[in-house]
Amino acid sequence: MQLTGIHHLTAITADAPGNNRFYTETLGLRRVKKTVNQDDTSAYHLFFADGAGTPGTDITFFDWPVGRESRGTHSISRTGLRVAEDSLDYWAGRLADLGLSTGNIVTLDGRPSLDAEDPEGQRLRLVAAPQPVGESWAKSPVPAQHQIRGLGPITISVPDLAPTEAVLTQVMNMRRIRDYASPDGEGSVHVFQMGDGGAAAELHVAVQPGLPVAQQGAGGVHHVAFRVPGKPELSEWATRLQEFRVPNSGEVERYYFRSLYFREPAGNLFEIATDDPGFDVDEPRETMGEGLSLPPFLEGKRARIEAGLKPLD
Repeated sequence: MQLTGIHHLTAITADAPGNNRFYTETLGLRRVKKTVNQDDTSAYHLFFADGAGTPGTDITFFDWPVGRESRGTHSISRTGLRVAEDSLDYWAGRLADLGLSTGNIVTLDGRPSLDAEDPEGQRLRLVAAPQPVGESWAKSPVPAQHQIRGLGPITISVPDLAPTEAVLTQVMNMRRIRDYASPDGEGSVHVFQMGDGGAAAELHVAVQPGLPVAQQGAGGVHHVAFRVPGKPELSEWATRLQEFRVPNSGEVERYYFRSLYFREPAGNLFEIATDDPGFDVDEPRETMGEGLSLPPFLEGKRARIEAGLKPLD
């Protein structure tokens, strides 16, 4: 019983139009779904991914009118974005040309990496770890060979490793495979692996007891989701969480995938999500993400929902 990797990561923006521009025009990702938060239909839920909307490639955003994140521990602190092994020089130059500050290209945990932030302070790390490879997007402003091909690794910050490690290894069947020093000098980082491993299937746990408790806001991460193939596997995980007496949401139908939510001991929100049916369940793959998509249970409220949303493009 194994999770197969990172499914998606959902963060928070207070500027949906600017967010849309940055992730499509600067990072060159495809907007594969323009929809709303199913629990708060006044807010956009935007999905940016590879050319096909492949599970494991999408970073998503809730659009909420909130202040900036207050950084600290008890948080999902860094989003890895995988690129080809020879692409970091391209990205350093591209981001500099667009007026964005970055760190230096360094080798971190054995992989060349480049840290950057989006305009709201979302902490990103471009990682030269191309496998598995997503599908390029023909309309991207980024050349196909340099396009972002997926998520991973994802870093979370906790004050104490032991409780989180117990859930990751005993409940979620992850494997602790190595440790390394945090690049900012704030503690050590422990690498946990899922499935077949590799950057797309790693969760990095930074132990940082000296940091304050983070407060979520724009530029911060709301949750990270892990992959399972389909509903039968998700139901097995729901049963497993119940057997371990882990409080959870139970299975939730999100239409584009089915989900299960719970918190690890440091309070970070985890989701387990199915690979199917995917973002083309209600739109042709060629045009998905262009119009406002609503799951069937919200379609009857379309006029009211559309009236409350700001223009994106």
